Amino acid sequence: MQAFSVATSYSRAVGYFTSTSLALFARGIESFAERGGTMRLIASPYLNEDDIIDIERGYDVRAVIARATERVLEAEEREPVLDGLGVVGRLIAKGRLDIKLAFVEQGGRVGVYHEKLGIFRDSLGDLVGFTGSSNETLGGLAANFESVEVYRGWVPGDGVRALRLEQDFEELWANQTPKLSVEEFPDVAHERLIKLGEEREAPLPRQDDALEPAPIVTSEPTQLVIPRWLTVRRYQREAVEEWLRQRGRGILKMATGTGKTKTAMIAAAQLARVLRQREEPLVLLILAPLQHLVDQWIVEVEDFGVRPIPVYESSQKWLPLVEEQLHEARLGQRAIVAIVATNASFAGEKFQSILSRISQPLMVIADEAHNLGSSTFRSALPSNATYRLALSATPERWFDDEGTDALVSYFGPTVFELALSDAIQRGALCRYTYTPRLVELNAAETSFYVELSTQIAARMAAGDDLTNADPTSPLGFLLRQRAGVLGHADGKLAILRDDLETRSDSWFQLVYCAEGTRPSPPGEPRGPNQLRDVMHVVGNELHLAAHSYVSETPRSQRKMLLRRFGTGDDLRVLVAMRCLDEGVDIPDARTGYLLASSSNPRQFIQRRGRLLRQAEGKERAEILDYLAVPPAGTPINFEIERNLLARELERANEFGKLSENYEATLEVLRPLKQRFQLTHL
Repeated sequence: MQAFSVATSYSRAVGYFTSTSLALFARGIESFAERGGTMRLIASPYLNEDDIIDIERGYDVRAVIARATERVLEAEEREPVLDGLGVVGRLIAKGRLDIKLAFVEQGGRVGVYHEKLGIFRDSLGDLVGFTGSSNETLGGLAANFESVEVYRGWVPGDGVRALRLEQDFEELWANQTPKLSVEEFPDVAHERLIKLGEEREAPLPRQDDALEPAPIVTSEPTQLVIPRWLTVRRYQREAVEEWLRQRGRGILKMATGTGKTKTAMIAAAQLARVLRQREEPLVLLILAPLQHLVDQWIVEVEDFGVRPIPVYESSQKWLPLVEEQLHEARLGQRAIVAIVATNASFAGEKFQSILSRISQPLMVIADEAHNLGSSTFRSALPSNATYRLALSATPERWFDDEGTDALVSYFGPTVFELALSDAIQRGALCRYTYTPRLVELNAAETSFYVELSTQIAARMAAGDDLTNADPTSPLGFLLRQRAGVLGHADGKLAILRDDLETRSDSWFQLVYCAEGTRPSPPGEPRGPNQLRDVMHVVGNELHLAAHSYVSETPRSQRKMLLRRFGTGDDLRVLVAMRCLDEGVDIPDARTGYLLASSSNPRQFIQRRGRLLRQAEGKERAEILDYLAVPPAGTPINFEIERNLLARELERANEFGKLSENYEATLEVLRPLKQRFQLTHL
């Protein structure tokens, strides 16, 4: 503050900057501004993964930075920092403050500008230059243990160094530093801050007030709290209370779409509150199977007041941040360290090394926890985690009792369960109709189907167990081939076309295609790809705006497609294969066409859950399920076919029994049930 009291200019380059740092300088700003003092700041914008990808793909840099800056200001305006923002706005309006934003741009990749230096000059031309580790944030300026080197221009030896720092800054300001891109502060953000400065016309703090400490406010996330706007549902409260009764361990088995993520964050916030009372930090580790789920979790955690560290891809991006925040937690300078990692990065050697050294209270939240039951992942789960919470609509692993038992052993038993029927009754999920479409195989498909059924019967006669068939076994391969024939049945396309044409004016439609291509007998070429055929029907024949959504779709494009789909005036149809199952949040989806014929309960439960999420203006969902069957009179082993068909009819019953038109479902399925003596289902 003494430097501000005599300086006429201040030039500062920092790694990160938030407007709240100016609140810390409030004591010196008044006299500095009255003398006509000017400030120049160069900082790194808070670019998220979407921003970086857009820049690397050639999008307009100014537009991306404007979007990022607006996002930061919106976040800060939700916090009690308006006075600090008002100071910024008034300084900009009076021409006392100019800001530029910098980022690293090298080899087509974007990185964070993280240099820190500053220069003060006074009316006599004297200067003070400094460089060090502290950021222009509350943590960097008031709480952290930082080192700063200061060079006084009038001291022999220091002067050359101070001038060098000043020259470095001038080159930065002129955008002449190699490998750096320095952009003007966005006009929209300028105007927003100036308007806020006009609205917050409180006088700047007076020098005489310096003896009375002013409250320091910050937008830096320091506490995990339940947001005020969030209405905690009764069942969410019950789930958290049951988990706490089990001393912070257990599994939440909640229907897809009922808010497992927010329930877990409510539990974490309650735990963090208890630990704050004990003056203990909380290390929160959230595990998710896929990168796009990590991105969704980051948004959720930020809603609860904390900016988490995403852990995936290169460790150079996340390793320093994780180490730094854990160090701050050990020193008592940080109440919460939040980390969101993919299962793959979590199980990696570098992250495992970090986990083994954590001595503070550690909470592990496992999203889609059934994925962690594999031998690789379950062995990586940290034994030093005091608090453990697993989330899954279907925690039981299909054909893997050992993996299921391992999950229960680590996380604890299921402490709360919310079935689909309860979720619909409580209004957590919307009502729906279910319409099965029976499709007969054509001659070629029937021939191959009979051949596969004969081989399956032979395997079972040799002692193979149909109910517990290992997917990698010879019987498992035959069953997958059989399912592929049914899933890719050619007759489904014509019926799908009619159904889509009937709903051609509707928005928010999903088509789930069978995976890969249609199986063929040995020696014959593989059959057609259903996804391409469906895209041809939807786009070329019906002229509906549609796009494919597959595992190869880049993450940035997936986000864009979901945004376009959710607008209700751009894409009418998303055509998916091996995607839109676990965790993807598309509440606007209203109509689902299930072409894939899977008896895996997890897959069809996840897909149904995608369609039953609540959304504004959404009264009910509609599910159309395309079930392929051999023609009546096909020469197949009756008992084997009856057993196989029973598994698929269980899926239809599971969908139909909770629908609003169950009687219509039974009517459609009755002839098939009668043919195979399955009327009891």
